[in-house]
Amino acid sequence: MPSQLLSHSHGRERDLVDIDPDSATFLPPVAHPEKIVCVGLNYTDHSAESGFEQPAYPTLFGRFNSSLIGHGAPILRPHVSEQLDYEGELVAVIGKSARDVSEAEALNHVAGYSIFNDGSIRDYQFKSPQWTAGKNFDNTGAFGPYFVTADALPEGCKGLKLVTRLNGETVQSAMIDDMVFSVAQIVSICSQFMTLEPGDVIVTGTPSGVGLARKPQLFMKDGDVCEVEIDQLGVLSNPIRDRARPALAKSA
Repeated sequence: MPSQLLSHSHGRERDLVDIDPDSATFLPPVAHPEKIVCVGLNYTDHSAESGFEQPAYPTLFGRFNSSLIGHGAPILRPHVSEQLDYEGELVAVIGKSARDVSEAEALNHVAGYSIFNDGSIRDYQFKSPQWTAGKNFDNTGAFGPYFVTADALPEGCKGLKLVTRLNGETVQSAMIDDMVFSVAQIVSICSQFMTLEPGDVIVTGTPSGVGLARKPQLFMKDGDVCEVEIDQLGVLSNPIRDRARPALAKSA
């Protein structure tokens, strides 16, 4: 993947400067997006393994900026739960305002793509019908490492493969084509009820193989490494660490 920086001087382009990725600190490719829209149950096999009937309308929920981390940063398992699960996903980043756009027009509003690991605290996710708590623990939304422009990729990332590995073992593998709702459909549907703005992030859903559905269940723990790879987008890799327990308040 590209590891170069383009600089400008007095209107003239200088030579590209090589950057060693091993010596760089990666941040999420989009800093402080206004909206992070996630799509649940967007692969039929994942809906089935989760015990849900495949919905006819996208299952949408939100993430917040406070949960985001970059490539290489640790995903933190909270002290209140041992059910930290992985979810490898494709990200679409909006580049042009979209309101009431058709499916045929929708991809014209996508600037490019990246990778997401939608780290989920499963027992908290299902404490209520809404998934907000389990999807928004601090330092659980890994995003990156790169942003690749749409013109450098197949339309809607069709034909690309997503693979998630835990400690080197493949736990998820699927084609982007297997999504129930394509990137174009998701953008169009979301634009029917809200204006998507440049920099908004759409996390498009995960395929089967999540730890919750396995027998025995497989949750991430301190010392693990989780990688999500998508063809032509790179590899998002994050170590897993236990979040430090809060210090007990001193008694008066």
